[in-house]
Amino acid sequence: MNFVRCLALLAVVSTPGLPAQERIAIDANAPATAFPHFWEEMFGSGRANLSLRESYRDDLRAVHAITDFKYVRAHGILLDENGVYTEDEHGNAVYNFSYVDQIYDGLLKNQVKPMVEISFMPKKLAFNPDALHPFWYKQNVSPPKSMAAWDALMTAFARHLVARFGADEVATWYFEVWNEPNIDFWGGIPRDKSYFELYEHTARDLKAVSPRLLVGGPATAAAQWVDTFLKYVNEHRVPIDFVSSHGYADEEIENIFPDDSSVPRDTPPDERVALAINKVRGQMKAAGRASLPLFWTEWNVQGQSEARDTTYVGPALADTIRQCDGKVDMMSFWTFSDVFEEGGPSERPFRGDFGLRAMYGINKPSFYDFGLLHQLGDRRYASEAKDVLVTKQVDGSLAIAAWNIVDSAANGQPSSTLHAKSKTMVLGFKGVPADARVTIDRVDNEHGNVLPVYAAMGKPQYPTPEQVETMNKKTALPPAEVTALKGGALTLTLEPNALVLVRVAGR
Repeated sequence: MNFVRCLALLAVVSTPGLPAQERIAIDANAPATAFPHFWEEMFGSGRANLSLRESYRDDLRAVHAITDFKYVRAHGILLDENGVYTEDEHGNAVYNFSYVDQIYDGLLKNQVKPMVEISFMPKKLAFNPDALHPFWYKQNVSPPKSMAAWDALMTAFARHLVARFGADEVATWYFEVWNEPNIDFWGGIPRDKSYFELYEHTARDLKAVSPRLLVGGPATAAAQWVDTFLKYVNEHRVPIDFVSSHGYADEEIENIFPDDSSVPRDTPPDERVALAINKVRGQMKAAGRASLPLFWTEWNVQGQSEARDTTYVGPALADTIRQCDGKVDMMSFWTFSDVFEEGGPSERPFRGDFGLRAMYGINKPSFYDFGLLHQLGDRRYASEAKDVLVTKQVDGSLAIAAWNIVDSAANGQPSSTLHAKSKTMVLGFKGVPADARVTIDRVDNEHGNVLPVYAAMGKPQYPTPEQVETMNKKTALPPAEVTALKGGALTLTLEPNALVLVRVAGR
């Protein structure tokens, strides 16, 4: 066997009446490559004003404690509810950055920096004050009525941030121009050229205040526009420090690849995010911008049948990490919290919303999934297997994520109702003691899964603090199972949509 690849799928056998069995070989002495934790460096959230709420900050602190994430991205720092821009009776601009300061103070106090999404249009600055998006908070998606007035606002905004937070601090932030301008979040005509103009003005405004400010885009939905955007940037010599785009697992292939019929229309959801990232990486290379960082500033697993509240998230997350390793610099899971409100205030927990925590601060399985994957090492062994990540810790121990993914979109039913099978995985080790100590943590139906606990309570629409505490206590992961290799091997049985973290002591 070629152990340079380190981890090879040796065999998959199936015996009638027994779980399918998979054998995987792992060589702890094989070469390993850098494995930055790109999936947990940044999270998305609801609009910026929500960060002033204690429920938002409680969730921020809880997720930060298990992931140590560095950045948060939120819509709408320029929304009228933040009072940033208005005009006096003579039409002169009036700026007020007091809420901006409170929003960013709150993030920094909790060791998180902003990915500043520059959106949406203040009503007084809008070309069309009535160009309101259908989201509950009715953001204005109009272009500015005056590009000179927009330039003045961007200049004042950047100057204030540098003066208030310090040039060295703000130079570590990122500034992303708008959100998904290729769809109904932007009302410019034509959409692409009017957005490119907005980006150019904004980027030049920020760089004029400080060339150290990091600006990028186009923050488009479904991995679109990157090629034409970079063509514009190159032709007009517009500053750009990173490329950003979005793509979800349940995005239609026709949206990601509108002009490429070679990509099968029935590509599984679990493969679509990586395909979109590959597409954008290729466009960056073609534009001569391969060296720029690529930030995937919105993504999530597919959400059919409220799958985002279930144990499905863990295997789908791990599999996406496996596919995207080395292709993207940061991925921003949308979102860390169900304090969100795009469709209005949540009327109950567990509607299939995006976050790791449901309303009232209830931990979902995805919360524990991120906690397990945080424990992976910073070096990764190459692999042909599609259901493991094998990594090396600083202390020389191995940390292995293994999963049994069952796509809940397979027949339109939630994963828990599928007639799926458990599988047995046999890990064979080389380069560690044959009886090395092993610890095992799991998120599956019996571990970290709040839905059965919530159901047993009668699914209260408005859980009490005592009920929330009970749910979080009952789903908190127990101490790891402690065992040892037997003859250099470990046998695991994984339920459908189980995520398992195995740690193997080194020499």
